[in-house]
Amino acid sequence: MSAPEARRTQLPSEVRTTEDDRGPPEDRRPPFLLDFYPLEETAFTRLSRFYDRLKEGRLSTTRCRADGLLMWPPRVACPRCHGEEVDWVDLPMAGSLYAFSAVLAGAPLGMERDVPFSVGLVDLEGAPLRLFGRIVGKPWTELAIGERVEAEAFDVGDGRFFYRFRASTG
Repeated sequence: MSAPEARRTQLPSEVRTTEDDRGPPEDRRPPFLLDFYPLEETAFTRLSRFYDRLKEGRLSTTRCRADGLLMWPPRVACPRCHGEEVDWVDLPMAGSLYAFSAVLAGAPLGMERDVPFSVGLVDLEGAPLRLFGRIVGKPWTELAIGERVEAEAFDVGDGRFFYRFRASTG
């Protein structure tokens, strides 16, 4: 079965039981439309280098060769000049918490077991970017604006990687 067929969207009226989705609900993969992590292979995205670099523990983005615009999220075309000549550049892994919030209820499908958890905006040190992401490492009640955090890559559980930020515990 090809990857697109395996990840075909199932509407509630189409939900069916197969050998692949039997077992406890927490072990089942969410339907494609409710899967918050993108497909990362070259066949599915022109941004596969972003995910390859995450697997190496590097947070990166693209910069336009023509006008030098640093873009977030990474893009294949510059929104300013519309050129498609971009370079991949590494971003700082350290930053400070600009704002945060806690998800106390109503978590997205597949994240219900994680409640409560924190999300926030992080100003990267030495880069003119503010990134949104999950904050791990300490409870939301112990986080503070301006707190130092470090970006880290993590396996979402099926070989795909994404980023999050870790607050220091000390």
